[in-house]
Amino acid sequence: MTRQIVLLRGINVGAHRRVAMADLRALLGDAGYDEIKTLGQSGNLVLSAKQANPERLGGELENQIAEGLEVQAKVVVRTCAELAAVVAYNPLAEIAQEPKLYQVSFLSAKPDPQAIKAIKAIDTFPEQWTRKGREIYAWHPKGIHNSPLAKLLSDKRLGVAVTARNWNTVTKLLELAQS
Repeated sequence: MTRQIVLLRGINVGAHRRVAMADLRALLGDAGYDEIKTLGQSGNLVLSAKQANPERLGGELENQIAEGLEVQAKVVVRTCAELAAVVAYNPLAEIAQEPKLYQVSFLSAKPDPQAIKAIKAIDTFPEQWTRKGREIYAWHPKGIHNSPLAKLLSDKRLGVAVTARNWNTVTKLLELAQS
């Protein structure tokens, strides 16, 4: 069994796509996953799975959640080692002093280089960002809700599924996965 971090996109936001974490844990337990732990109510899970490949596991989970809970949700998965590397890299540590305004966008695959180039050409100062592999680290000093940069880091623009978590959540997920 491999320890995996599971990020569901867009559940429990507003009145639509509501998923009780207890129901999600029960569904996944019945499907054969072990050591299932949730963090908060927004689709953050840690579990152990026989499927070691994060991309395949994401697809399996999407199907199981759609069938078992009747909710369509994109699922992005990282191994414990991958999430540890995300936290260790922390490229904006010098400027991102407020963890809730510092986000990591987890991408389902590497984005189109042309999309990254187009976003780099847009001035979003004082916001800052950098990409490494399938993660984009973004600092939103004036908040995320009205952030021009946050709006640019979308599925449509990047051509891949994207789900973002603030730095507090990222580090708590790593702690949960390592416990």
